[in-house]
Amino acid sequence: MKKHRLKWFIPVSAALLMAAFSTEATAEEKTETQLLTIHNESLLTIPEKFPSQFAYDSGINIDYPEDGVKGIYLTGHSAGGARLADLTKLLNDTELNAMVIDVKDDFGDMTFDLKSDNPLIKENTQNYVSDPAQMMKHMEEHQIYPIARVVVFKDTRLAEARPELSFTHEDGSVWKNGRGESFVNPFSQEVWEYNVEIAKQAAKMGFKEIQFDYVRFPEGFETRSDELKYTYGGYQEKGLDDIQQRVEAVTDFVKYAKKELEPYGVDVSVDIFGYSATVPEAPGIGQNFSKISENVDVISSMIYPSHWGSYFGIAKPDLEPYKLVSEYMKVENDVLGKLDTPPQSRPWLQDFTASYLGAGNYREYGPEEIEAQIKALKEAGVNEFLLWDAGNTYTRGVNYDLE
Repeated sequence: MKKHRLKWFIPVSAALLMAAFSTEATAEEKTETQLLTIHNESLLTIPEKFPSQFAYDSGINIDYPEDGVKGIYLTGHSAGGARLADLTKLLNDTELNAMVIDVKDDFGDMTFDLKSDNPLIKENTQNYVSDPAQMMKHMEEHQIYPIARVVVFKDTRLAEARPELSFTHEDGSVWKNGRGESFVNPFSQEVWEYNVEIAKQAAKMGFKEIQFDYVRFPEGFETRSDELKYTYGGYQEKGLDDIQQRVEAVTDFVKYAKKELEPYGVDVSVDIFGYSATVPEAPGIGQNFSKISENVDVISSMIYPSHWGSYFGIAKPDLEPYKLVSEYMKVENDVLGKLDTPPQSRPWLQDFTASYLGAGNYREYGPEEIEAQIKALKEAGVNEFLLWDAGNTYTRGVNYDLE
């Protein structure tokens, strides 16, 4: 089970605490503060720098699930529409207990008003959830552990608004991948700040964990990096080759985000390609599984059987969900076992049918296939998981708490 740092909220007025750290405070104020501090010293030693080390209290009280997080993914449309009631019933009726909700989606839109002062965040806001405060109260009422999904470097909105933060062609036009999507530049500190501001506002609302997705360069970036124009943000001066420049930039973003979010009392997680654990690093996209894992509370590998080639000696992985997950977890456990402070492993599992693979290469995914993946995780010592279905229509009749 995941171990958590304790988050204390001392019953001392804000004015009194500020007085304790003010050179203008009266002796009486200082004495009273000292007495309160002594009274509570078994709970907390007040740090030298106030208030950066105090955890922000959002007012939304939801405990980390005792049996570990078992969650589902929701789009902004699902979280803000009629489907929320149906998915809440699914959680209430089963061992599922968490929702990963799009806060910044794959296109770069905020799915609801985050109350940020950043004009670009405001401009890129859609009101898919018309009353986010009520949504968070709903989570609290049902004790659904809320995780804010923030898509980081795949961001067509920001790329189009600020091409200098993206990758451009010689004519100044923004590069797009084969699906018409654009990425912003992981070397850019301004891009980091933009995404962390989004995460901070989500934390203030009451989300208990920030999950960063697309923490990487575009797929195949190494084949086009010399053709595009973009800033290196000082990474060229570090004496690293182009692969290590990308790895360091991605890792540094995660470190930066983790540090910036500490005062908000939230956990930080990162979604990562499962194959990244099977190689020293994924050179084109800049993902180093070990280095990212060392800087997060939770690592969520995307290990959908449909997304693998003939790995682990399995010719058609989508047909063998138990074997695929079982073989993958041997690799991940080995990698995480070499870290001094490994994060909680909480993989993404497949709850969709990959018919696009073609006849003979896929199977219909139902309770049996989902339970097979969960069983493989359990046997590998991992009790937490997340279920992915882009349409948010999750399989019913699944036993999520296999012994």
